[in-house]
Amino acid sequence: MNYRIIHKTEYKYQEEVTLCHNIARLIPRTTVKQVCRRSDLQIDPQPEIINEYEDFFGNKVVYFGIQKTHAKLTVTVTSEIYKNDQVSMQLPFYGNTSWEDVPQILMQQQIEYIDARQYIYETPMTASSDEIRKYASVSYTPRRPLFDATKDLMQRIYSDFKFESGQTSIATPLSEVMQKKKGVCQDFAHIAIACVRSMGLPARYMSGYIETLPPIGQEKLVGVDASHAWFAVYIPSVGWVEFDPTNNVIPSDQHLVIGWGRDYEDINPLKGIILSNGEHELKVSVDVRRV
Repeated sequence: MNYRIIHKTEYKYQEEVTLCHNIARLIPRTTVKQVCRRSDLQIDPQPEIINEYEDFFGNKVVYFGIQKTHAKLTVTVTSEIYKNDQVSMQLPFYGNTSWEDVPQILMQQQIEYIDARQYIYETPMTASSDEIRKYASVSYTPRRPLFDATKDLMQRIYSDFKFESGQTSIATPLSEVMQKKKGVCQDFAHIAIACVRSMGLPARYMSGYIETLPPIGQEKLVGVDASHAWFAVYIPSVGWVEFDPTNNVIPSDQHLVIGWGRDYEDINPLKGIILSNGEHELKVSVDVRRV
């Protein structure tokens, strides 16, 4: 399966900007399940400074600085990804390791276990609480296999929470999301991660895209796709297994990964600082197409 992704971000400033520094994490990773064959980054106006590197988690990062006066900034990334159908179609074997046994197993000094342990600790965006632990404990019952418990958690979030944009922002605390039972994919991923970590287990935040299919007989609309978020849990002897609570599915060929981290801030698509006064308008469009 081959995909072409066009991700366009446009800032319009009320007052002209004289200087800006930005960090973009918009170039998809190459993983076991996908190969990023090409990724073209176009920035307007053209930056005077641009550097590419990998962050601590291995995500592709582009730093750029614009030192000329401008009233608009446009960042367009066009990527081509090959999705490995053979990997996606394999029947997975997730094992029967009990979730209670995982923390002790991860104390062994294997490189992959050392890496997984860093995802156990909570962050400000995934802070636990009595409410979070209580919600998680319904799924993580005694001696239940880790995969089964996490799948049950995913299904419960899908059933208990309503997807509704505009109800939250990335700064909305989990306590408010838990109360409203409304949010978007980033909120649901953070709730799931907070639940998993409250049980002493490693979970990481996944950022990328999901292909949305049009109704039968209708043309797919350009720009209707959006960046997406889900989560993954580490299962010893199996590896990282992904879960999408927004759609209640185990991600396969329609999920395309940009990168991962402990929470949204580790894989924020585009952030920076500017020298200017006044408000700004942000517009983001994403188009995912099979080619």
